[in-house]
Amino acid sequence: MTDTLKPAELKTILHSKRSNIYYLQYCRVLVNGGRVEYVTEEGKSSLYWNIPIANTTVVMLGTGTSVTQAAMREFARAGVLVGFCGGGGTPLYSANEVEVNVSWLTSQSEYRPTEYLQQWVSFWFDEQKRLAAAVAFQKVRSQQIRKHWLHATMDKQEEFQLDVFKVEAVLQRFEQNLPQCHNISELMAHEAVLTKGLYKLAATAARYGDFTRAKRGGGVDVANRYLDHGNYLAYGLAATAVWVIGLPHGLAVMHGKTRRGGLVFDVADLIKDALILPQAFIAAMNGEDEQEFRQRCLTNIQRADALDIMIETVQNVAQTISQQV
Repeated sequence: MTDTLKPAELKTILHSKRSNIYYLQYCRVLVNGGRVEYVTEEGKSSLYWNIPIANTTVVMLGTGTSVTQAAMREFARAGVLVGFCGGGGTPLYSANEVEVNVSWLTSQSEYRPTEYLQQWVSFWFDEQKRLAAAVAFQKVRSQQIRKHWLHATMDKQEEFQLDVFKVEAVLQRFEQNLPQCHNISELMAHEAVLTKGLYKLAATAARYGDFTRAKRGGGVDVANRYLDHGNYLAYGLAATAVWVIGLPHGLAVMHGKTRRGGLVFDVADLIKDALILPQAFIAAMNGEDEQEFRQRCLTNIQRADALDIMIETVQNVAQTISQQV
């Protein structure tokens, strides 16, 4: 008789060490012989492909997909986040209300750790401490941009020639302004200037020409579309990090006043510009399709241990800010 795996045994691989993020389209997700599989149609034949749920963080279900109740049960047992999305991975939809076009179905679990939730709520109602947490996030964001944009591997990208001095100047100016922020509005204003500067630097480095960031992909503009696509991958990782730590998505420190589930956006910002933004322009200029771009992003995310960075940053901020007098 085959032994049945217990739910706890499916979670032995830490989320930050799991290697798989799936985007599926035109298939059925079901349980077959005790395994979660997705089924594709090839002529008159059906092909079954295994999903190693114990080593998976996020599953994105795109156009033409369906999922069975049994498959959702197994995803929940293994702690896999499931998101419903449109074609190509954007936009994202689900039954959970997080934001109009970005949301995730998290498995119901009352056995997540409470340590960080208690630390988080101990300071969250203090506006100045929320500001301190948001500033700490932005410092890590800036460090990640510097680390990955100015890394030796980026120097080898002939299609992305950065002006190192301008990048450093933009980051230094942003970091110098952080201690001077007296409220979240001032911080968001400085963050907007940083983001605008990064877009300009990336577009110039890739010789992309004039670029204006537009919501929902900007129509036919490839870089805008890829930025949306890649950012949703970052949102999936951020949702995973926040869920694993045990924090509600609504306890944001920066985006909370303008977006529901803003903590996901706060955490995604830690790595979004550092890892996704340059790749969107490089892929657009190389004429890569969405699958090639997605693989480019996933490779970057895995090499950078992005989920580790998210989880460790949130944990450190929770501990540090909660101890401030």
